Amino acid sequence: MDVEIITIGDEVVTGHTVDTNSAFIARELTELGLTIKYKSSVGDSIELMEDTFRIALKRAHIVIATGGLGPTDDDLTKRAIVKVFRRNLIFHEEILDDIKARFRKRGLEMPALNQNQALLPQGAIFFPNKLGSAVGICIAEEGRVFIALPGVPSEMKQILTDEVAPYLRNLHIGQAIKVIKLRTTGIFESALAELIMPGLRLESGVRLAYLPSYSGVDLRIIATASDDAEARGKVNTVVKYLEAVCGKYIFGRDNDTLESTVGKLLRERKQTVAVAESCTGGQMGMVLTSVEGSSDYFLGGIMAYANQIKTAQLGVSEKILATDGAVSEVSAIAMAAGIREKFGSTFGVSITGIAGPDGGTEAKPVGTVFIGIATPERAHAKKYQFGIDREINRTRATFTAIELVRREILGIG
Repeated sequence: MDVEIITIGDEVVTGHTVDTNSAFIARELTELGLTIKYKSSVGDSIELMEDTFRIALKRAHIVIATGGLGPTDDDLTKRAIVKVFRRNLIFHEEILDDIKARFRKRGLEMPALNQNQALLPQGAIFFPNKLGSAVGICIAEEGRVFIALPGVPSEMKQILTDEVAPYLRNLHIGQAIKVIKLRTTGIFESALAELIMPGLRLESGVRLAYLPSYSGVDLRIIATASDDAEARGKVNTVVKYLEAVCGKYIFGRDNDTLESTVGKLLRERKQTVAVAESCTGGQMGMVLTSVEGSSDYFLGGIMAYANQIKTAQLGVSEKILATDGAVSEVSAIAMAAGIREKFGSTFGVSITGIAGPDGGTEAKPVGTVFIGIATPERAHAKKYQFGIDREINRTRATFTAIELVRREILGIG
């Protein structure tokens, strides 16, 4: 079933508010097996909204709009909806009671304007809003479904997850959908495709998508079939193939993260890690400790930005810094060994590089990064050449270092 997503508001059209709503909606609906065909944005004009809604309903089975459901004069979505569907606004006492109760709970008196939010187009169903006063609206007519959601991101996400997604799943009566996402890292998209494509055979109703990010590439498999067992079988066939041809790059599924996967491996083996960071400025430590219970395996780190800290705290010799430089293989090895010895951890990890935008040379251009890892048996480092964007380089270096820990734990070459 084709979907169009519409974001509403002058602030979105003019760029004063960054549209994150449509991205979230698109991701969630894609996971349901729906196809996002169009995205559009429209300002706070009843006439323009009416035109936009009519066009969307002609070219998509499902239209989801977000924004313009508040109680003030510039919230015009409902007024445009009733024009498109030729319906009146009907008062719903139960919605008003819920809004009043919400204000009472906060010790506030409900403004009279909020009564407008109890008005819904005739025949529409509504989706409760647990976080705010604007309910979601749904009209199903002539094989088309129109859904309007609040523009506040937290409210939109709650209604979409708790109410809209289950409602849309029920539209797939007679068709089963199975979605699995394999999460890979340590290989870029085109190289991954070169491994996968030669032997890939997709059955009817199966799609494979590559979803790259700065931390890795996700492989999303969607299968549709007449029943759950058939859909699951189709997906599992593709998963087995992918695991066979690129399994060493796969670290998890669906909502797994690289940091949580590495944390689980460390905890299971009762191993620990400590980090010495230069160009990433503590980002690796931040990512690792974002996982609940990370104190079981993360001992700590040193942000050795200045050379004197590398020498005083990590034992990197002044000779290494003078001869090879702070951004070098030998410096990365010394940093990794130094942090491991200082903290007594199983693994010591170091990151040193030129994040940019300045500081590069012909021999070591911006984006040059060395990542070192020390274990009880050995210490080694690897050179990487990332890009020219400072923040992207820092993110890539962080996740590359975490992936090196995973490979070291599992003995992956």
